[in-house]
Amino acid sequence: MSSKQGGKAKPLKAPKADKKEYDESDLANLQKKKEEEKALKELRAKAQQKGSFGGSGLKKSGKK
Repeated sequence: MSSKQGGKAKPLKAPKADKKEYDESDLANLQKKKEEEKALKELRAKAQQKGSFGGSGLKKSGKK
């Protein structure tokens, strides 16, 4: 019982999910979620441009 198939067997393809029908509240929640993600993305981009916050990090003592 030797076969020429080597390696892992390919997984079976999962059936495509049917398109869900959304009501008004679901659509509103999805829209709100997208807006929040967009706002967070913009805030992250702003934070990366500014660098460190406040500019007061660890300070070295003046001892020599």
